[in-house]
Amino acid sequence: MREEIKKESGEKEIPAIEVKDLLAKYGERTVLDHISFTVPRGQIVTVLGGSGCGKSTLLKHITGLYTPFSGDVLLEGRSIVKANEEEKREITRSFGVAYQGGALFRSFTVEENVALPMEEYTLLTKEEIREKVKEKLKMVNLDGFQNLMPADLSGGMLKRCAFARAMALDPRILFFDEPSAGLDPVSSASLDELILNIREKTGATILVVTHELDSIFRISDRSIMLDAETKKILADGRPEDLRDRSENRKVRLFLNRGKL
Repeated sequence: MREEIKKESGEKEIPAIEVKDLLAKYGERTVLDHISFTVPRGQIVTVLGGSGCGKSTLLKHITGLYTPFSGDVLLEGRSIVKANEEEKREITRSFGVAYQGGALFRSFTVEENVALPMEEYTLLTKEEIREKVKEKLKMVNLDGFQNLMPADLSGGMLKRCAFARAMALDPRILFFDEPSAGLDPVSSASLDELILNIREKTGATILVVTHELDSIFRISDRSIMLDAETKKILADGRPEDLRDRSENRKVRLFLNRGKL
């Protein structure tokens, strides 16, 4: 109903993610120099670029782990930069993060890892949590692996378990940090298909930090390329368009694996 009212009234939809004039620095060293972009709801956006361009730094600022030197980050219209502790805690419930190495608790089972956000942030009973864990694990093709320890999982299974935990609170925004890193091509392609399925089933907005070109072209509605030299956004658009028609040679070289 709310969406219908917006369409009828012409009200502009609030972006899922809005980065406004973000300046990120480590001491005196600038990493991101006043960058701005928005991500509409439901898009899969990949953030790419060479080593040292600030991909991980950007993700840490968007998710509130780092505070920018100046500028702002809004998630569904709410500033995570200006939020007080209570507001920030509420905002963080609206998104989930799957970190590059999985960041699973090694002494917890798969079920315990996925259940943790529900135990911390909800009033669900143990049985309700157990059912929701099964639901999330089934979504990432890990149904039946609840009692395994992280050490018992393959690299691809670790990533999928991290995805399940990121989705534990049914977030509207998901952040995936280098999801294909260290995986073989078959596992990587399977994970890409999973990302597409997650978007289809949940409608979540997904931002993926990656340098894997195959994944970029498989999953992206749009790509944002950062530049280590200028500290700015070098390109923003459909990856196929950037690869084939960008006026910037550096962009075309990157997306064509150094060959033109």
